[in-house]
Amino acid sequence: MSALSPLQEAVVVGDWDKAAELTTQEVKSGRQPQEIIGQQLQPAMDVVGRKFSDGEYFLPDMLMAGRAMARAMEVLKPLLSDSPVSSLGKVVIGTVKGDVHDIGKNMVIMFLKGTGFEVTDLGLDIPDEKFVQAVREEKPDILGMSALLTTTMPNLSSTIKALQAAGLRQNVKVVIGGAPVTQDYADQVGADAYGHDAGQAAQICRTLLQS
Repeated sequence: MSALSPLQEAVVVGDWDKAAELTTQEVKSGRQPQEIIGQQLQPAMDVVGRKFSDGEYFLPDMLMAGRAMARAMEVLKPLLSDSPVSSLGKVVIGTVKGDVHDIGKNMVIMFLKGTGFEVTDLGLDIPDEKFVQAVREEKPDILGMSALLTTTMPNLSSTIKALQAAGLRQNVKVVIGGAPVTQDYADQVGADAYGHDAGQAAQICRTLLQS
C-alpha cells in the first residue's frame, strides 16, 4: 500500500482536529471539494475498513476515524452546494422487525457515506412492508438489512420474499449482515451478498455496483 498523505493519515488515526486543519489547507491551496473527497477522504476510509476487517482496528478506532472524516466534511459542506459530489450509488438500510440493535448498522452507514454512497437509514425494528415501500419509493441500488438476534434472522428471509411478491426483487441488490448471520445463510435466503463487518460491507457494495 502506498504511503498515506498527511490528510489521509489524520483520518486513519482519528485526529479530527488535524483532519479539519489539513482539509482547510487543501481548500486554500485551490483543491476542489470533489477532489479532496475522492482522492483523500474516501481512500482513507477504505484503509480504516481494511484495518477493521483484518482485526487491526476495533470499534473505538473506527469511531475516531469516523469523527475525523466528519470534521473534514464539515469544512467542505459549505463549498458543495453548487457542485455536489457524485454518488457511488444509493443504499437503503435498516434493522429488521423485532431487532432494536443499531451499532453495527450505524457503523456500516458511516463507512458507506465515508466512501461515497448516498444512504437512507430506515432505523430499527423495520417490518417487511416498510422495506418494500422504501425500495419502491427510493429506488436504491442496494438494500442493506441487519439482524443481531437468531430470533430475528428469519425476517431477513421474509423481507426478501416480500420484495419478490411485490415484483421489486430484481430491481435491487440485497446485502445482509449481523452477528448470527453467515454466508451460508445469505445463500440460503437468496441475498446477493453478506457483509461480515462494516468495512467489508462497504467494499461489497462497491463491488456489487461494479459487476
